[in-house]
Amino acid sequence: MVHRPIYLALLLALLLFNGGCRGPAVSPPVPVSSVELERYSGTWYELARLPMWFQRDCLQSRADYQLLPDNRLAVVNSCPTKSGGFKQATGIASVVDPQSNAKLSVTFDNWFSRRFPRLTSGDYWILVLDPAYQTVVVGTPDRKFLWLMARTPTVDDPTFAALLAQAREQGFATEKLIIFNWD
Repeated sequence: MVHRPIYLALLLALLLFNGGCRGPAVSPPVPVSSVELERYSGTWYELARLPMWFQRDCLQSRADYQLLPDNRLAVVNSCPTKSGGFKQATGIASVVDPQSNAKLSVTFDNWFSRRFPRLTSGDYWILVLDPAYQTVVVGTPDRKFLWLMARTPTVDDPTFAALLAQAREQGFATEKLIIFNWD
C-alpha cells in the first residue's frame, strides 16, 4: 500500500523533471551575424559588466585576444584588484558557430579547469559589434553575464548610452551593471 506522502513526493518529482516548476521559456539573445576574428583580436577595455563571482575583486578589466592558426583565440584577462594587487587569467576561446564566429566557448587555464574541463567552459556571445570593431557587447545566452567593452578605456556618453540600450533590448538587467571610468 502506497501512502499519500509518497504520492505527493512522486508528483513533485514528476513536475520538477518535466519542467512544471519553470516559468515561460525565454529565447536567448541574438548574436551578430558575422565576426572577423582577426579584426576582433587585440585589446578591449571593460566599460561595464554585470556582477559575477570570478571578477568580484577586479576593478576595470582588460581583455587581450590573439587569433591562433586554428581559428581559436588566445585570451588574457587582467585587472587591478581592490586590494592593490593584480590578477590575470589565460584561456582559449573556441568558435561554436563557424557560420558567424559570434558564438564562442571560453575555457580558462587553472587547476579547476584542468581537472574538470567540461565544467569550466563558458559561453561568450558577441551580441553587438560596431562595424569599425571599436565597441562590443558580449553576453551569455542565459543573460547572467554581460560585458560592454571598447578599444579605448573610455567612450563618449552617446556611445555608452547606445551600448547600454542595445544590451537592454537584448533582455539584460542593465540596471545592475557595474560601470567603470578609466580616467
